[in-house]
Amino acid sequence: MTVESVKPDGIQASGLREPPLAGGGVPLLGHGWRLVRDPLAFMARLRDHGDVVRLKLGPKTVYAVTTPALTGALALSPDYKIDGPLWESLEGLLGKEGVATANGPRHRRQRRTIQPAFRLDAIPAYGSIMEEEAHALTVRWQPGDTVDGTSESFRVAVRIAARCLLRGDFMDERAERLCVALATVFRGMYRRMVVPLGPLYRLPIPANRDFNRALADLHLLVDEIVAERRASGQKPDDLLTALLEAKDENGDPIGEQEIHDQVVAILTPGSETVASTIMWLLQVLAEHPEHADKVRAEVESLTGGRPVGFDDVRKLTYTNNVVVEAMRLRPAVWILTRRAVTDTELGGYRIPAGADIVYSPYAIQRDGRSYRDNLEFDPDRWLPERVKEVPKHAMSPFSTGNRKCPSDHFSMAQLTLITAAVATKYRLEQVAGSDDTTRVGITLRPHRLLLRPVAR
Repeated sequence: MTVESVKPDGIQASGLREPPLAGGGVPLLGHGWRLVRDPLAFMARLRDHGDVVRLKLGPKTVYAVTTPALTGALALSPDYKIDGPLWESLEGLLGKEGVATANGPRHRRQRRTIQPAFRLDAIPAYGSIMEEEAHALTVRWQPGDTVDGTSESFRVAVRIAARCLLRGDFMDERAERLCVALATVFRGMYRRMVVPLGPLYRLPIPANRDFNRALADLHLLVDEIVAERRASGQKPDDLLTALLEAKDENGDPIGEQEIHDQVVAILTPGSETVASTIMWLLQVLAEHPEHADKVRAEVESLTGGRPVGFDDVRKLTYTNNVVVEAMRLRPAVWILTRRAVTDTELGGYRIPAGADIVYSPYAIQRDGRSYRDNLEFDPDRWLPERVKEVPKHAMSPFSTGNRKCPSDHFSMAQLTLITAAVATKYRLEQVAGSDDTTRVGITLRPHRLLLRPVAR
């Protein structure tokens, strides 16, 4: 099968077909009700119906792409831009002027502004902070006590982002505010994505009031951060300083709204996705003690008993593979959307200009057609001699092309370091009341992860 874009005249002349319509839709809601009831299973089954499948989300027709090759083509083609149901649902949080939602020249200029903070050679400068926070996480825990994996994961993710990229003195109170607000905001945004009922979300009912209150607190938190930096007069070599001194396409300082939106994109989606991944890593260490033991053995063979440090991260091959395998099975970002900017073709099907396209990294990364023993937790599948078995684009936890997450190396370093620090000091057990089943929102995380650390 070839994957290519063709001009509108070529589309008409070629007689390209409409993709098949998925079954199970209902009046008014279409397939949205199935996405609400069991979204992961629904997305995972779509490939059985075709490489490209039509869905109805309320009144809208959406095209679902189900194969690794086509998701790669979608991410790399200029015929599609960042837009669609996911990004529309996120506009209230991310705004329209941040790097996450921008397209074209604005996006390229914004990436140039933030990219230096995430260059591979810039990451070691954050090493001492990552070490401090990873070990502080384990020091806060007391053997035998119950640990709330959700709040602890958010706390460490937010503190690392704030201390490394914004150089602020962000204490636990702000991390807790962010944790509570994000849980409400992302849950509400997910509903708005899969069931786009427009004006109904403006009704003064409790769920809408809670959503609006949480969203307002997030934006207030960002305004506090920017105002504190301006008042301090300090200009540390960090991402916030780069934003405050950035210029637009005309050489003028960028606007206050863009600065605000960029900080939101640093503190919120980034912290949410990293925190969700930390939660799954803690769950893995508890569910698979055999892998936790291997992580500990690898760390101790390297460190000789000293605390694991940032400089060890690149040598922790098995630990890194545990992180990658956790992201494969439980990707924080499980659904993504794009919008066609022109009439085009994908997988032999016609995609009209303005059409929304959706695909699921969760479904792609668990597909038995791409992975042997696809539902087994197997870090060794990422060994050099086995990784070649994985089809191209079947594993892209940080996306690909010009929309690839700029913080991929930054995120992997902290995830590997935290996993190593926790597994070396503790065995983890889930306790009564813990519920590690998957809670689906804009991101995936355990419903309620309660853990007991047991000293090694």
